[in-house]
Amino acid sequence: MRPPVTRRLVCSTVSLLVLLGLPHASRAQPATRRITTVTAIHTFPGFYHSQPVLLRGEIKDIETHPAVASGDETLRLLSREHLPTGSGTYDVRGEVLDIGRLEQNDPRLSGVDLHQFGVDSTDRWPRQGEVVVLRATSFEPAQPLTAPSVRTLALDPLRYVDQKVTVTGQFRGRNLFGDLPQAPPTSMGKGEFVIKSADAALWVLRRPPKGHGWVMNPDSRIDTRRWIEVSGLVKSARGLVWIEAETLNEVPPQKEGLSTEAPAPPPPLIPPEILFSAPTQDETDVPLNTRVRIQFSRDIDPETLKGHIRVGYSAQQSSERGEPQAPRVEPLLTYDPAARVLNIQFATPLERFRVVVVELAEGITGTDGAPLKPWTLSFTLGGS
Repeated sequence: MRPPVTRRLVCSTVSLLVLLGLPHASRAQPATRRITTVTAIHTFPGFYHSQPVLLRGEIKDIETHPAVASGDETLRLLSREHLPTGSGTYDVRGEVLDIGRLEQNDPRLSGVDLHQFGVDSTDRWPRQGEVVVLRATSFEPAQPLTAPSVRTLALDPLRYVDQKVTVTGQFRGRNLFGDLPQAPPTSMGKGEFVIKSADAALWVLRRPPKGHGWVMNPDSRIDTRRWIEVSGLVKSARGLVWIEAETLNEVPPQKEGLSTEAPAPPPPLIPPEILFSAPTQDETDVPLNTRVRIQFSRDIDPETLKGHIRVGYSAQQSSERGEPQAPRVEPLLTYDPAARVLNIQFATPLERFRVVVVELAEGITGTDGAPLKPWTLSFTLGGS
């Protein structure tokens, strides 16, 4: 009788940090919602891809090709879910998807008829920026805009273009935090900086951030806790919004700019899936020295693999052979977070003509907590 064999899980560096309860850089960080416009998304699809956004526009072609429109620009909606029943202008929340930057088996495209967007995956996958859509999560009737603010200018810039306004925002230097895709086309590279309030940001041009008794450094994060009041003329082009400043004043931090805006709702969790396995399901004559490889569609939390992977010989086959129980195997498991691949090797030789069963049980999740659906792989070993 064989002695019991202890299954071993060989952790990567990342999973070791998780098991020790230490922070690590690979954990998914929640994306910050960005207020933007349809024009900005079409101009900078790479910047907004996979980002949660809030934009304002009219809903068009609900029955045929639903889209959100603003001015002469439209942005197609990925599905008809959550569509409003009435006409008018709406504040739309959702996730921007540049189809060309996705894999064809991306779960966010599951059940979507891509032909309606002019995509024929059997012919040619679209290039990056060619097909950009919005995976909308909510629609709220737009409330009338009142006093100008960083938020209202970012949400509906065309309403304020060529008007003189005064707004207040947190100093963000020369786009030090990547709040905006790039500087405006009229920028001269001097005296420009970004201000932000909650989930909205815009550029300030023409005057450096300094005044009587105060100065802020646009190339250092040290001053980005400070707040500034800007007065000047609103301009917009190519999806970018800026103020050509006439006067600047440092002001105390504004609580309303930090807390009055509702935080971005968490994006829907996208469950990870199995992209492929080697050996494949029901494969036969698999070499005895095989190594099992399973690739996931999304990053997996290595900690959740522990205790949720079962590897062994088929109990049904052992029963048919008259064995009281299947012989034990000794799997060695490693997870490669860079490739999103689970590797299973065997410390002792496998037995000929056995059926091997690999089970990923409930409890395995992505790094954002999205659960993996339980999955089973079985294959038959050959004679050598």
